[in-house]
Amino acid sequence: MNLKHKRTKADHRRPANRQRRGFFRLLIKSITLCLLTLMLTGTVAFVVIFAFVSSNLPNPENLRQRIVKESSKIYDRTGETILYELVGNIKRTNIKLSSLPPYVKQATIVAEDKNFEKHSGFSLKSMLRAMFVNFTRQGKIQGGSTITQQLVKNTILTREKSYPRKFKELILAYQLEKHFTKNEILELYLNEIPYGSTLYGIEAASQSYFRKSAKDLDIAEAAVLAGLPQAPTYYSPFGNRQNELLGRQKYILTQMLEQGYINEGEYTEAKTKKIIFKPKIANIVAPHFVMYVRELLMAKYGEKFLEEEGLNIYTTIDLKKQKIAEDIITEMAPINEKKYKASNAALVAIDPQTGEILTMVGSRDFFSEKYDGRVNVTLRLRQPGSSFKPIVYAAAFKKGFTPETILWDVNTVFKTDNKDYEPRNYDDKEHGPVSMKKALSGSLNIPGVKTLYLAGLESVLRLADSMGYTTLKDRSRFGLSLVLGGGEVKLLEHAAAFGIFANDGTLAKTRAILKITDRHGKALFESQPETKRIFDSEIARKINNILSDNNARSYIFGLNNKLILQDRQVAAKTGTTNDWRDGWTIGYTPSLVTGVWVGNNDNTPMAQRADGSYTAAPIWNAFMSTALKDKTIEEFKIPLPNTQTNPVFRGDTSIGAVVKIDKASGKLATDLTPKNYIIELNVKDIHTILKYINPANPSGPPPTNPERDPNYQTWENAIQQYLEIRGYISPNIPTEKDDLHTLENKPRLIVLAPKDNQTITSKSLTVEMLASAPRKISKTEYYIDGQLVKTVNSDSPLTALDLRDINNGFYVLNVKVYDNIDNMTEVKVNFNLLAGL
Repeated sequence: MNLKHKRTKADHRRPANRQRRGFFRLLIKSITLCLLTLMLTGTVAFVVIFAFVSSNLPNPENLRQRIVKESSKIYDRTGETILYELVGNIKRTNIKLSSLPPYVKQATIVAEDKNFEKHSGFSLKSMLRAMFVNFTRQGKIQGGSTITQQLVKNTILTREKSYPRKFKELILAYQLEKHFTKNEILELYLNEIPYGSTLYGIEAASQSYFRKSAKDLDIAEAAVLAGLPQAPTYYSPFGNRQNELLGRQKYILTQMLEQGYINEGEYTEAKTKKIIFKPKIANIVAPHFVMYVRELLMAKYGEKFLEEEGLNIYTTIDLKKQKIAEDIITEMAPINEKKYKASNAALVAIDPQTGEILTMVGSRDFFSEKYDGRVNVTLRLRQPGSSFKPIVYAAAFKKGFTPETILWDVNTVFKTDNKDYEPRNYDDKEHGPVSMKKALSGSLNIPGVKTLYLAGLESVLRLADSMGYTTLKDRSRFGLSLVLGGGEVKLLEHAAAFGIFANDGTLAKTRAILKITDRHGKALFESQPETKRIFDSEIARKINNILSDNNARSYIFGLNNKLILQDRQVAAKTGTTNDWRDGWTIGYTPSLVTGVWVGNNDNTPMAQRADGSYTAAPIWNAFMSTALKDKTIEEFKIPLPNTQTNPVFRGDTSIGAVVKIDKASGKLATDLTPKNYIIELNVKDIHTILKYINPANPSGPPPTNPERDPNYQTWENAIQQYLEIRGYISPNIPTEKDDLHTLENKPRLIVLAPKDNQTITSKSLTVEMLASAPRKISKTEYYIDGQLVKTVNSDSPLTALDLRDINNGFYVLNVKVYDNIDNMTEVKVNFNLLAGL
């Protein structure tokens, strides 16, 4: 059977499939060839670049050669006195790694490069991790350098931040690992790495910080030193972050325990050991200020650049005023220690018009271990007590309140979200209705808290932020006690804020550095005053007027206090914390603001009643008196008169007044009512200010339902209780006026004899008169030259007066007639007595 082949659809698809498979095989071969070519090209390029860069790099064998460095110098404002040299002669003493305890090496590896023994100079994994973290956190947060890279960076290359330099660093680190053993690299690192200021190498650091050789370090001390190279200035034991350094030490000890370098017993002993640093700093003037400036410079330029480039830093410090402050604190701090158990004091003085720091004394004695003198209290957080009140009152004045606004200083419960709050005054008294001026002058606590409530906590905090306070950001921490110093501040920022009052409402940003030049004198930086208006001049002038009025505060502080200067006007405010841990005085003239803190650096309480007016004010007064001696006398500008139309803002107390009642008619007394018929009634229809003012809109209309305010009832109850205890009453006040003591009811009187200017030749004077009254005459009084000589209880027309005791001369006869409710009419007659001639 002859069968024909029949082609299917599958037969038609086979050639097309074969063609597609061939195409893909060709494509894969092409891609593979391209990749191999790129890899080969990249490898060749990398080798060429590596060889080229390597040929131009320093020889790692020359690692121990030193780079000539020139110290940077910090000067006073005149440029004539060097306060401090940042490097001078570098302190470095080489030490063999073999002579060091093993935990010194281990602590350094744990702190800086835990994979040091495993890598060949750099760790790609660490670098990639650091790049990822830095990118995701939008900032340089984590580094990826090994110990070998750090050694290269600190000894061979510059600290330039660029990819070529980083590439060179990697090559040199790799080469270094080929030329040296791990122990040799670590030994070089420990002898070359900076440990702060002029200290290079672990031996110099150990000698400086602990006064012992590095071979004698214990585990706790080794961990401290291991924590320094990451940021020697930031973690400096002589700076303000000693607690952070010790926190880093604890972290290193924990890592050493986890890595098996130390056991539990060694870990516990090292962790609990008290670290005592032994500073040995010489040739330094104004040390607290220098360390403050040094930290600013390190943040701006970096440690290595600053310590090698020979910069000249001209600061704002006034050495004359600095010496005055240091001498006064040296003299008066021991007095406070003996009388008030206050071992330390700090002082800062600023030019409020330029923001220049003129004086900074951070503690009693920078070099004293006993008094923890390295602590710069001008930069530490301390509670300001009542010295914060002017900021609160300034916020209230911004909202429309005035110094004349009346508040009731009576024991009051304040309702808050957490619990009731009931502040008391320093003298534990109630002063009744007081103006805001009187309340601030006398530093009364209860009106102060009311002022904060009326101004609004958030408004006060926003104003504080704008005034330069950086420590009040966490709003959840603060409540009504803020006005009494419930929020920590820095003395430097606190004084600068008062400078805004001194400078008529304008903030001059605080400055410590005037100019920086390089070793050739070329200017790298020059500062100019940065000013910003914070509030209207009138607000500043109101505060100045209050704080400079010694009479206004005398009811609390007395007239003879330490807040005045005998030869010039000055404004001042004290502050004391409730637990007697801090005493403050901040005071100023238009050109100088000075803040003084007194207490203990370890925050232990002072003696009871160690008020800022007793502890800090004498230091402040002595400094200001001396610093301003022979200076031009300045006065604060006077605030404008109060033009507020709202009676509350004007201090109108007419709702609580004395009402005069005529006891004869029982009606309102008039000008015709005799004094002996007037009854004065204390009419006190008084309410809390919350009845008339809406704190959210003080200048707006009175609240329609003031009872909705959570504090309305407690404020109201406190006032009414105060009035009731003191016997004030609210009678039914009459509306009609006295209708008995009237012109119509006044007696009528005519004196017939003697005639005016008549000469009397007898020692007896006969008075003849005509008198009548609607209510009848009840008595007549006769006066000669103001002296009562006779009273007649009738309207007798003739009365004889005895003149025997009167010498000849000119006299005035005064006749007064009264009705039965003392309506009175009088007539005066002149006469000349010439008897017996």
